[in-house]
Amino acid sequence: MSERRTLLVEIGTEELPPGNLERLARTFFEEMISGLGAARLELDEDSSRWFATPRRLAVLIRSLETRQADREQMNRGPAVNVAFDGDGKPTKAAVGFAKSVGASVDELERLKTDKGEWLAYRAVETGRPVSELLPEIVSAALDRLPVARRMRWGAGREAFVRPVHWLVTLLDAELVEMSLFGVRSGQQTRGHRFHHPDPVRLEHARDYEDALRDAYVIADFDARRERIRDQVETLAEQAGGIAATDGPLLDEVAALTEWPVALAGEFDVEFLELPPEVIATTLVHHEKAFPVSGDDGRPLARFIAVANIESRRPESVRQGYERVVRPRLADAAFFFRQDCSKHLGDRLDALDGMLFHEKLGTLKDKSLRVEALCRSIAAELDADASARAGRLCKCDLTTLMVGEFPELQGVMGRYYALNDDEPEAVARAIGDHYRPRFAGDETPAEVAGQVVAVADKLDTVCGILLAGERPGGNKDPFALRRAALGVLRILIERELPLDLAALIGWACTRIAEDRALDDTDEVRRGILDFFFDRLKAWYRERDVGGEVFEAVRASNSTRPLDFHRRLRAVKGFMGLPEAASLAAANKRIRNILKQAGGDYPESADPELLAEEQERALLESVSAKRGKVEPLIDAGDYQGALEELAGLKSPVDAFFDNVMVMAEDDALRRNRLALLSGVNRMFSRIADVSRLDVGGSD
Repeated sequence: MSERRTLLVEIGTEELPPGNLERLARTFFEEMISGLGAARLELDEDSSRWFATPRRLAVLIRSLETRQADREQMNRGPAVNVAFDGDGKPTKAAVGFAKSVGASVDELERLKTDKGEWLAYRAVETGRPVSELLPEIVSAALDRLPVARRMRWGAGREAFVRPVHWLVTLLDAELVEMSLFGVRSGQQTRGHRFHHPDPVRLEHARDYEDALRDAYVIADFDARRERIRDQVETLAEQAGGIAATDGPLLDEVAALTEWPVALAGEFDVEFLELPPEVIATTLVHHEKAFPVSGDDGRPLARFIAVANIESRRPESVRQGYERVVRPRLADAAFFFRQDCSKHLGDRLDALDGMLFHEKLGTLKDKSLRVEALCRSIAAELDADASARAGRLCKCDLTTLMVGEFPELQGVMGRYYALNDDEPEAVARAIGDHYRPRFAGDETPAEVAGQVVAVADKLDTVCGILLAGERPGGNKDPFALRRAALGVLRILIERELPLDLAALIGWACTRIAEDRALDDTDEVRRGILDFFFDRLKAWYRERDVGGEVFEAVRASNSTRPLDFHRRLRAVKGFMGLPEAASLAAANKRIRNILKQAGGDYPESADPELLAEEQERALLESVSAKRGKVEPLIDAGDYQGALEELAGLKSPVDAFFDNVMVMAEDDALRRNRLALLSGVNRMFSRIADVSRLDVGGSD
C-alpha cells in the first residue's frame, strides 16, 4: 500500500461572483474527488472539505494515496490457429501482435476461453505518483466548473471566471510543482487584504484553515455564514427586533466577506411610512444590509450591516453605512410620492411604449388580453375582481419605484391600487399575479389573484408558442416552463376545476384575433402537450413513475385538478393486492380487443353466454357498474378503483376457463363485447394496463 497524505489545492483569484461562489466551490470539490477516484487514488471523502471566500477556492483532501497501485493488464491477440501456420511457425499476425506489445513471440502466453485459445501478453502497468497526476486532475476539475462566461487577462490565452493570482498545491509539507493560468504553484497563500496584506506561508496542508484564520480569513464558507447569522441575530435582538437570516442575503454576504463584522445602524423614523417591502429592498439591494422588524412583523428604523473589516473605529463605519442608507431611502420616498400622484389606470397607455414581443405587441396589448381572459375564466368562478386586476396588473412597470427595483413589480402595484381606492380584492390580485415566482413559492391565496395569475401566464405561454418560439434544451428565454408549471400548480393546489384545453382555446382565440397569428387545432394540441410535459416532469420530481402518469394521460382528462385526483387514485390502486393481476388482465384485454379491430357489439348478450365463468363476469361487471359510475361522476376515483379491484376473481376465472377467440363467430364477438365492457369501466379512470405493478399472484 502507498503512503497516505493530505492534499491542499487553493486557487487564489480576484473577487469571485458572490451569487455563484458556493456552487463553484462545491463543484470544484466534487470534480476533484471524481478525478482522483478516476485516477485510482483512494481517499477519505467524508473528512475531506472545500473552502471558499471572495478571493479563493480550495479543497483539502485527506488520507490520499500518494501513488497509484500497480495494475496488471492482459492484452489479447490473435487466435492461436491464426497465429501459427501448419508447421507451428509464427504468422504475420503473431509477429505483429508481439511487436505491438513490445515483446517477442516467445514471451507471449496462451489464453484459453469459452470461444477458443488466443495469444496474450501479460504486462504490469506501474502506478504513477500523485504529483504527476495532479496537474491534469486539477485542470480538468476547473474546466468543469459551472461558469457561464470565462475571462482572459494579461497576455495569457487561458481563461477562468476571474484572473488568477496565486496557486497552492501541497501534499502534506511537500510542494507539488505545477503551473496553471500562467501562475506557478507555491506554498504561500494570502490573508485579508487590509488586516494581513503580507503573504502567508503554509508549512503543511493541514495548517491551511488555522493559518488563514490567523490572517483574518475564515476560509470555511459555512462557518463564515454561521458567524454572520449569530452576529446579525444578536445585534437585532439588542435593537429590540428580529432580523430575517434565512434568505439568500445571508449566503450573499458570506460570499462577499472574509472576516465579517456586523454593525447595527439606524435611519430616520419618517421612512417607516414607506411600504415595508420598499424599506427591505432598499437596504438589501444597495447595502446588503439586514432589515430589522418588531415582533409584530412591522419594520423598525434599524438595520444590520456586515463589514469585511474589524475597524478600530466601528462607530465611524456605522455612520458611513447610515450616511449611505439615508439618501437611498430618501430616493425611495421620492419615487413613492411621485408614483402615487398618478392613478394606475392612467398608466395603461404608457404600456404602449413597452414591447412585450415583436409578434405579440406591447404590454398594453397583453394587459387587455389578460383582462379579456380573466372575464372568461371569472364566468366559471366567483372572481369578479379579476378582470379589473388583469387590466391593471402590469401598470406598475411604468413607475419610478419598479424602474429602480424591478423585483417589486406586482408588490408596488398592490400599494398603488390601494392608494387609488381600488377594491382590496383587486389590489391583492395585482400583488399576487406573478406567483408562483420560483420553485417552492406559494400560489395566490385568493381566487381573483389565482385567475389573474393563470390568465397572465397562459397569455405568455400560448402567445410565445403561437409566435413559433419553443424552448429547447437549457434555453427558455421567456421562462415558459416556469409559467406553464405555475398555471398547473395553481389549478391543482388551489383546487380550481378548470379545463386546461378550454383555457388554452380562450387564450389562443384572443391572441390570434389581436395579432393575426396562425391558430390551428394542431398548434393548440402542441400547447396542451407542452403543459402536460411540464406536469409529467413535476410529478417525476415527486417520485411518480412515468407509467403512472401515462396511464392517467390515456384517460384524456384535461382538467389538471381532475388529473391529479386520478393520479393519486392510481397510485393508491398500485398498492392493492389485486393490482398486479388486474393490470396484467387489462393489458391482455387491450391486446385482444386491438387484434379484434372493433368487430364486436357494444354490449354482451346474456343469452349467448355459454360458460359459467363468463356469466359470472357479466354479473360482476353489471353489479360494479352501478356502484362505480356514480363514484367516477363524483370524482371519487380512488373509491371507484377499490370497487373495481373486486373484479379480480371473476376476471381471473374467465381467462382460466373461457376461450375468448372461439371458432363460433357469435360466441367470439359476444365475449369480446364482455371484455370491452370491463375495459371501458377501467378506462374511465385510467389505462391500468400501462402500470408496471409487478408479478400477479
